[in-house]
Amino acid sequence: MLGSVRTIATYTLLEALRNRLAWVLGALAIGAVALGGFLGQLALTESAALQAALLAALLRVCCVLLVASFVATSVVREAGDKGQELLLALAMPRAAYVLGKLAGFGLVALLPALLFGALALTLAPAAWCAAWALSLWCELWIVAAFALLCVLTFGQVVAALAGTLAFYVLARAIGGLQAMAQDAAALVRTGIDALSAMLPHLDQFTRSEWLVYGGAQVAPLLAQTAIYVTLLGAAALFDFYRKDL
Repeated sequence: MLGSVRTIATYTLLEALRNRLAWVLGALAIGAVALGGFLGQLALTESAALQAALLAALLRVCCVLLVASFVATSVVREAGDKGQELLLALAMPRAAYVLGKLAGFGLVALLPALLFGALALTLAPAAWCAAWALSLWCELWIVAAFALLCVLTFGQVVAALAGTLAFYVLARAIGGLQAMAQDAAALVRTGIDALSAMLPHLDQFTRSEWLVYGGAQVAPLLAQTAIYVTLLGAAALFDFYRKDL
């Protein structure tokens, strides 16, 4: 089974490279450098800090959209081409397919994290960039795992992307919602606290100020990533096993 997982993960990564994902990331990096130079000319003081903060926020959102789109389109295209049925017709458990895809999408998420972490080296110290890039990879892997769950459940690109983006926005905003609910009714506050307990706190991931002031604490983020990738993978596996393919 481990060999099947490794093979599927490898081919998932190769699919991303063959679909010119690297070219898209390169174009995004060039655009980020050009935008950073433009912002540096506009800033009167602390131009490097301004570039780092704005580019980190922009690249973070672009990477999330890119990874979620790739996950959804990849699985739907494979199902439409009957590649999924062909793999499952082999002497391979369904768990190997799901775990291979989950690992492969984790490798795909590593590509933008490494690229933009290296790009950030022009604006911030190496230790700060490494922590930011590691956090970006963790965040993207959680998003990829949820996108995999959505696309296996709905089987459609639009529905999977809509569900993933709704999850991402809510996970990014849950900390602010909790703060605003402090003066709300007890029922509302309890509901938001319950939602907060179920969602990853993506507002704590990949913060722009880490490239300006440092101070990243990545250990709690790694723990959250391990928990939620495992839970989302288990949910995707459960949903995939109950389907009649």
